[in-house]
Amino acid sequence: MQTLTDSAPLSAAVPARSPADALNQDCYCRTLDAERLRLEVDKAASSQGLMQRITQTRPHLFSSTAVFLTAAMAQQLTDAVQAIERVVALPAYGEQALARAPAIAAQQAGPRGVCMGYDFHLTAQGPRLIEINTNAGGLLLNAALLRAQVSCCEAMERVMPPQVSSTALEQAVLDMFVAEWQLQRGSGRPGLLVIVDEAPTEQYLAPEFELFKHLLLRHGLAALVADPSELQWRDGKLWLGTQVVGMVYNRLTDFYLQDEKHQSLRQAYAAGAVVLTPHPRAHAVLADKRNLIALSQNALLHTWGASAADCQLLADRVPTTRLVTHEQADDLWAQRRQLFFKPVAGFGAKAAYRGDKLTKRVWGEILAGDFVAQALVPPGERLIEVDGVLSELKFDIRAYSYAGQVQLLAARMYSGQTTNFRTEGGGFAPVIVMPDSRNNREQIQ
Repeated sequence: MQTLTDSAPLSAAVPARSPADALNQDCYCRTLDAERLRLEVDKAASSQGLMQRITQTRPHLFSSTAVFLTAAMAQQLTDAVQAIERVVALPAYGEQALARAPAIAAQQAGPRGVCMGYDFHLTAQGPRLIEINTNAGGLLLNAALLRAQVSCCEAMERVMPPQVSSTALEQAVLDMFVAEWQLQRGSGRPGLLVIVDEAPTEQYLAPEFELFKHLLLRHGLAALVADPSELQWRDGKLWLGTQVVGMVYNRLTDFYLQDEKHQSLRQAYAAGAVVLTPHPRAHAVLADKRNLIALSQNALLHTWGASAADCQLLADRVPTTRLVTHEQADDLWAQRRQLFFKPVAGFGAKAAYRGDKLTKRVWGEILAGDFVAQALVPPGERLIEVDGVLSELKFDIRAYSYAGQVQLLAARMYSGQTTNFRTEGGGFAPVIVMPDSRNNREQIQ
C-alpha cells in the first residue's frame, strides 16, 4: 500500500552542488536595476506612475535579486507540466475529477484556460510539484522584472542570458487569448475583453491588470478591467455598461461562480454567450487540491491509460498526497511533522499549514474542513542581503504555461510557512536558467 512517505527520498546521496546552487547559496549581490524596472513597467502600462505606486503600496512585490536554475532542472519542470497536461486529458481522469465538482464544471466550450501556474519546490533529486493554479498571477510583472536584471559579479556575468526581449512573450500572451477565443468561436477575435476580479483596484496584483489591458490594447483588442458586479446579463448577452462583452479573463477566486454577485457572469457562461478563461472546468480538473492525490498514484494513472513514461515521471515529481479524513486522523497526526496540509479549494497559501507547526485547535479545524495532506518537501533557499544583513529566504518556482507550453519561469521568495509578499527582501524574483556544464561548475565553484 502506498504511504505518504513513498516519494523519492530527499536525503539520499545528495550530489555535488550545481552551478545554480552555488550562486543561490553563495552570491547575495543585487541584480535588479530599479530604474530599468520603472521604465519597463511604466512603458508596458502606458503610465508614467505605475511603478512608483507599486513601490509605495506594495514594497515587497519585487525582490532585488535573482534565483538561478540549471537548464536540466528547467527541462524537468517543463517535462512535468507536459506530462500532467497529457494525464488530465485522459477520459477516466476527467470523469473522476468532474464527479466531485459542481455541475457547471462539466461544461466544456473549448478553451483550455489562460495563465496556468505550476508551483514547484526544488530538491537534489529534481523539482517536486506543490500545487497547480488556474488563474496564476504575476506573468507580466515577472516578464518586466526579468528584463530589468543586470550582472552583479564576474560569476554571474558568465551565465547571464542576453537582454530579454518583450516581443516574443507579448506575442505569446496575445496568441493565448486569441486561441481561447477561436477554440470556442472558430475564428476571429473578441470584440471586448474584460479582465474581471472582485474590487480589482484593491487586489494586490492590480498593477498586472493594467499590464494585461495595455498589452491587449497595443495589439488592437478592446480591453477593460471591471468588478463582476458591473456586468449585466440581459437579452442573451453579457454587458458592461453599453458594451457587449465577448470574452472575460477571469481572475476570480470564486472558481465555480457561486457567489450571488457573479450570477450575470455565470448565466452568460452557461449560455455560451461569453468566452470565459480560465473557467470552472479547468479548476476542477487541475487546481482542486484533490487532483494531487491522483497525480501522485502512478498505478492508478496507469489503469486510466497514462503511459508508463508519464506514470514514472509523475511518481518522481508529485509528492504523495491523500485526503484528510476522520478515519485516518490518528495516522495523519502521528505523521504530521512530515506533512503539509492544504484546503481542497484553497488559493494564495491561505489556511495552509506545515504539520510540525500544528496546534490541536488548528488540527480540529483541518478535520472539520476539506483538506489534503501532502508529503512535506522543503523549499529551496536563497542567500540575500537586506540593509547589510545576510539572511536566507525560502523560494518556490512557478512555471507559467498555456496548453502545456511553459511561457516563463519565476520565483517567489519569502520567510515563514508560505509565500506572503510581506518579507523584507522577498517577493517575485526572476529565474535565470543557466547551463549545467562541467566548465560552468568549475568556474563558479
